[in-house]
Amino acid sequence: MKKILTIFGTRPEAIKMAPVIKALEMHPDQFTSRKCVTAQHRQMLDQVLNLFQIKPDHDLDIMKPGQNLFDVTCNVLRALKSVLEKDRPDLVLVHGDTTTTMAASLAAFYCGITIGHVEAGLRTHNKQAPFPEEINRRLADVITDLHFAPTATARNNLLKEGCSADTIFVTGNTVIDALLMALEKIRSENLEPSIIGGLLKSFPSLCKVLNNNRQKKKDSRLILVTGHRRENFGRGFENICKALKKIAAKHANVQIVYPVHLNPQVQEPVRRILSECDNIHLIAPLDYLAFVYLMYRSYIIITDSGGIQEEAPSLGKPVLVMRDTTERPEAIDAGTAKLVGTDYDSIVHNVSSLLEDNNAYKIMAQAVNPYGDGKACGRIIKALKN
Repeated sequence: MKKILTIFGTRPEAIKMAPVIKALEMHPDQFTSRKCVTAQHRQMLDQVLNLFQIKPDHDLDIMKPGQNLFDVTCNVLRALKSVLEKDRPDLVLVHGDTTTTMAASLAAFYCGITIGHVEAGLRTHNKQAPFPEEINRRLADVITDLHFAPTATARNNLLKEGCSADTIFVTGNTVIDALLMALEKIRSENLEPSIIGGLLKSFPSLCKVLNNNRQKKKDSRLILVTGHRRENFGRGFENICKALKKIAAKHANVQIVYPVHLNPQVQEPVRRILSECDNIHLIAPLDYLAFVYLMYRSYIIITDSGGIQEEAPSLGKPVLVMRDTTERPEAIDAGTAKLVGTDYDSIVHNVSSLLEDNNAYKIMAQAVNPYGDGKACGRIIKALKN
């Protein structure tokens, strides 16, 4: 029996690792599954833990007001020393590109423990974009022993960097597993009324949006927006907000819903520029089920997120990516996503095209999702068994 310690610290990591943890727990005769959270993001992490009923064996609780990358890196390294010495796992599993991932990989290496990296091999080949994620994942992959690459492109990136082919397993992305689990939960437990009720209770301005959307009325088309990347702070977010304001004015029958990230550098321009627009609804960040529901109900998604580029195609939603580069070129190549950067004219033009040109919309909406079939976790378990 192998003892596997899964380490993660943010909401995106928790979403993508939850189905892996559940898969490990289905094989108690072969794996002892242990969970450690750094709580790099406290509140947003806890929402996902509760949803997937994951109880950590170790909670480092490192989040502090005003923390920076130095704080996170140092605090994760220090706290993991005693955890790893106490648990002595056979394998540490990390995910993606967070500072928790980078620091946990280094800590495991210092302790001589085998490392598995879920979502290995993603690259923009620009160390400043996204920052610090591009360097986090490169460092993690240098240290990693077992690379679970989501796509053939990610595998090729690793091969070009000198990773041995027998350490790389193409699995698909576990976020699709998580998404399908969430959708099944919504359907099987008939959660749509309670999700809508919760949204309307917290955000009364969404009443018309959601009701018209369900009834497929003329003004039911919903554009879902997310944005939080550091490289877009300042002028980037100014341009994004001005473009959204123009879209709202140009297409008065479209409703824009924007769960606004809590970072003050996001909140300030968003509130200043968009708060007076009648068909733009600025709301607080949502729990995962509610967000999945809004993705499902949306017509277009505009984002600078990485994970949403993977999830949205499974729902048949065109994605406009507010970044100049992406570590997920498969979505661009497949036609499910398009890079629009933070250029005002590009955002307005591409959104308007999708709203006004049915053929342009269908081409993106009907493209095949390149990120997998929802069976990534099974492939990871198979590799771990062997």
